[in-house]
Amino acid sequence: MKFIVAIVQPFKLDAVREGLSELGVEGLTASEVRGFGRQKGHREVYRGSEYTINYVPKVKLEIAVADEMAERVIETVQNIAQTGKIGDGKIFVFELSEAIRVRTGETGEGAL
Repeated sequence: MKFIVAIVQPFKLDAVREGLSELGVEGLTASEVRGFGRQKGHREVYRGSEYTINYVPKVKLEIAVADEMAERVIETVQNIAQTGKIGDGKIFVFELSEAIRVRTGETGEGAL
């Protein structure tokens, strides 16, 4: 099993979710996060005053999938989230050694 963490721009969240649903992904977790990378934040003007935003808002998606589905999930997230501009995000892939469904006690891929 694989645990995929994707950091994407907030306006891409619904499109990514729809794309993953079409693939058969049955669930994911989305969190609002803030961070910086090469983008290094940006400047905004509010009521005539300019200020710097050091941390850019993003959405973090956490997706657990079977090994055979991982590559398609990664490609789908990358293709949908990509705008070609700096700040599109990152995808991290981890090995997932175990998954347990709390309600039923199912383990492994059956718990996904």
